[in-house]
Amino acid sequence: MDKLPEDFMMEVTLSFHKVIEHYRERLTTETNPIAIAFLNATLEYVDKHPRLESGLKMEEIKVEQEAISTLLSDLFPRALTLNEIKAATVPFSDFLFNKTERFENILSHADGKEFSLLSNTDFDYFTMASGLILQTIYGANVDLSKPLHCQLPDQKGYLRTYRITYNADFVEVALKDEKYRLSDKCIKELLRNPDDKELWKSKFPKNSYTFKGFGIISLTDVTMDNAISDLKTVLLGNLGEKSNHETEKVENIFKQMFNMDDLQVGFTVYNNIDNLFESMVYSDSNSYLLGASHEKNCMNALCRESYKHLLEDFTALIITDVKNYRKTLENTFIADNLISAGINSAIFYPISHEGRLLGILELASPSKYVLNAFNARKLEDVTDYLKMALIRSEQEYETTIKALIQTECTSIHPSVQWKFEQEARRLIRARAESSDDSFRDLVFEDVSPLYGQIDVVGSSDARNEAIKIDLISQLELVSEIFAFAKANEPLPIYDQIIHRINKFQEELEFNSINANTEREIIGILEGEINPFMDHVKDLSNKLKQLVTDYENTLNPESGVIFTNRDNYDTTVQVVNERLARFLDRKQKEAQEIYPHFFERYKTDGVEHNIYVGSSIVRGQAYNPVYLYNLRLWQLQTMIQMENKFYQYQESLPVQLEAASMILVFGNTLGIRYRIDEKRFDVDGAYNARYEVVKKRIDKANIKGTQERITQKGKISIIYTNHESELEYLRYISFLQDQKYLNNEVELLELGDVQGVVGLKAIRVGVLYNRNSEDNKRLTFKDLLQELHQQ
Repeated sequence: MDKLPEDFMMEVTLSFHKVIEHYRERLTTETNPIAIAFLNATLEYVDKHPRLESGLKMEEIKVEQEAISTLLSDLFPRALTLNEIKAATVPFSDFLFNKTERFENILSHADGKEFSLLSNTDFDYFTMASGLILQTIYGANVDLSKPLHCQLPDQKGYLRTYRITYNADFVEVALKDEKYRLSDKCIKELLRNPDDKELWKSKFPKNSYTFKGFGIISLTDVTMDNAISDLKTVLLGNLGEKSNHETEKVENIFKQMFNMDDLQVGFTVYNNIDNLFESMVYSDSNSYLLGASHEKNCMNALCRESYKHLLEDFTALIITDVKNYRKTLENTFIADNLISAGINSAIFYPISHEGRLLGILELASPSKYVLNAFNARKLEDVTDYLKMALIRSEQEYETTIKALIQTECTSIHPSVQWKFEQEARRLIRARAESSDDSFRDLVFEDVSPLYGQIDVVGSSDARNEAIKIDLISQLELVSEIFAFAKANEPLPIYDQIIHRINKFQEELEFNSINANTEREIIGILEGEINPFMDHVKDLSNKLKQLVTDYENTLNPESGVIFTNRDNYDTTVQVVNERLARFLDRKQKEAQEIYPHFFERYKTDGVEHNIYVGSSIVRGQAYNPVYLYNLRLWQLQTMIQMENKFYQYQESLPVQLEAASMILVFGNTLGIRYRIDEKRFDVDGAYNARYEVVKKRIDKANIKGTQERITQKGKISIIYTNHESELEYLRYISFLQDQKYLNNEVELLELGDVQGVVGLKAIRVGVLYNRNSEDNKRLTFKDLLQELHQQ
């Protein structure tokens, strides 16, 4: 048969015998008189066309077309000819006949070319035939249901995708000669080697089997399914990648889904933090909602009804006639943008996740009414894919924002993170448009500052004293060693070394140590004395023991005794670290009062800054009562830190003393994050006065005296106006009743601090307890007595 594939090796006969046999068998059991009449009439008619049962040649199909159509009327109902896409076919041939009208209409748009399974699919006739033989003749479990697809143009020239099913129920397979029968071993070998075409052809030689009957192919339009699959593939890529190709690909997919060649697709991102509609970053996708704008507040972009559709109910906003729609609006922002773009109908479809809007998918057309509530339902099938892509894109965008902040800034306090993210979004958008813009300084206006510190009293003197004790100890050991060395080996150099050691001991005994003295002594010890030790220890066993003991006391890296200095440094480090952790824990409570900016840092003690005000927090009302609460919290926390300072030292090698101070600033000020310095600072020349006071105040004296305002066992509260004085006296009275503070309250005036005059202070004694479970309250004097009794 000339329409069979050239390499097809089996004998094929076109016949309808199985349909005729089916009708005959059915007639023996049928009881419905109408059906019986139909079957009798059909069989009588077919009897006049014996070739339908015995077999037809290719050229005879056209002659017998009417008879074939009559016989197959049960399989090809006339009522469905405009709905079904179906045809009969010669087995394993690309020749189609008895096509439905819908199939004929589809093929008429294919540039006049006859539809061909061979050219439009990857249908493998030999595999299908041999599989059917194994299944029918030998009962092998062979799955022949591989899906086939083809694409054919519609009347507009758009390719539509069809799934093809092949029905071989009416094909009879027969073994032509027993010599070709396959053994079980051969069948298993074939199933083990499905890709070995030479093996398969050797087991199915030419004309070894016959196929008699006809096949039926049915096509199902899966253009929508295929478009969704294509869209899913695109969305799995980089949704935010700026690419005309990707944007065009997405638009073409929707054109295919909606069968509209003038369909336009856009997208608008929803910024739920600022309640803004924004155009997509890193994408050429249009936003028909925004028009020429990059962003717009949602309340200003939408009328009340549209706002409810998109942001509250998450339902589509469907505009079938834009100009008529505009006449009904007070807020014409969207309608004006659509008209400017030449759009006459549109669908704005919200994509949401867990009650949160992600963005708006936009479909637009220059034609009225072509976009409507009926075809809008098609978008329900793609919502989940868009949602997944948007969530991933949103996560990647947030990662980009955080990476930009980490690159441009230091670590940022959570209270102001939103402001940095806002600036990062602005910068990302600017850079996406090829701008050379950079991260700008960020300013927070009208904030109230709170500052506090707990500091080691006389930290420099205490550390110098520890260094002095270490050096004296080392010099005494060296002096002893060289005295024994002189006795064993009376060399003049030993006298010279002992003389120099004595001079240093006298200087350390009667004077405070300074950096020059320390450097000179360490230089001699490292450069002159320690190198002698290898020689000295060989003079006697006694000297060997003395030198060994001496070397064991030295720091291995510096060659100097650091025992007391290390003890001091360790104590300060451990106490500061614990105080900082305690303050961090307390800060979590303070943030519950009202969110605020907080930073703390360790020096010889622990200092902290707090800034509170409406510009720090977005979307939360501010009231001065929050400031008063934070001031009381700060005072209580500083008292607790005073207690912790001494409690933490009980297991440490050095006993330290602390002095605490709070600075009250009556006015608000602005703070600025300086991007070049990567830090916060007060903003403006006038506000710089606050920084001057903050840095110098702990060294200030009481006016007319040499007495420092900060004293151990007391908290000093520095202020400038009478209102602050009255406010803190109220707090002090409350905390005295709570047994946090004693009754020794001093009202003091301070000397000038770098030109800042008029500073005043309240100084009040702290009551202590030995541990957090101990309710016994101690004055500072009593506390020291107990500590020294340990």
